[in-house]
Amino acid sequence: MNRFNVRVYGVLIQDDRLLVSDEYIKGNHITKFPGGGLEFGEGTIDCIKREFMEELNFEIGVESHFYTTDFFVASAFAPNNQVISIYYKVKPAKRITETYSSKAHDYKIKEGAQSFRWISLNKLSSDDLTLIIDKKVAELILDLKD
Repeated sequence: MNRFNVRVYGVLIQDDRLLVSDEYIKGNHITKFPGGGLEFGEGTIDCIKREFMEELNFEIGVESHFYTTDFFVASAFAPNNQVISIYYKVKPAKRITETYSSKAHDYKIKEGAQSFRWISLNKLSSDDLTLIIDKKVAELILDLKD
C-alpha cells in the first residue's frame, strides 16, 4: 500500500554555522537536519518544536517556512512511501552554548544513535547531507549566501 510520510525539519544557523544531526538508522550512517516525523493530530510547527525538545532538550521558535518538498521522493527505508519534508528556519529560545561534537557520527554504533555538530557555512556542501531532500535544502542555504 502506498503512503505518505511527512517529515518536519529545522534549519538552525548560529554564528555562520549550521546545526546537523548525525544518526544511525537501519544500519546506515545518516547526516540530516534536526527533526523528524509528523504525528497524527499534530501541526507541523508543533512537530518541529517537539522534535527539538526531544532530541536537543531546548526550546525553539519558528522564524519562517523555508522549503517544502516539490518533487517526488520515495522513502529510503520504505520504497512504497512518498516523503514530503517541510523545513522551517528556527532559532533557539536562548543562545546555544553547548559544545557539540566536531566529528561526524560521534556515537556508539547502535540503532537510533544520534549526535549533533555544527558545519561552518563557509565549508557547507550538499554532500555533507545524506538524504536527497536535505541536499536540496543545503543548496538553497548556499544560494542565500551568494
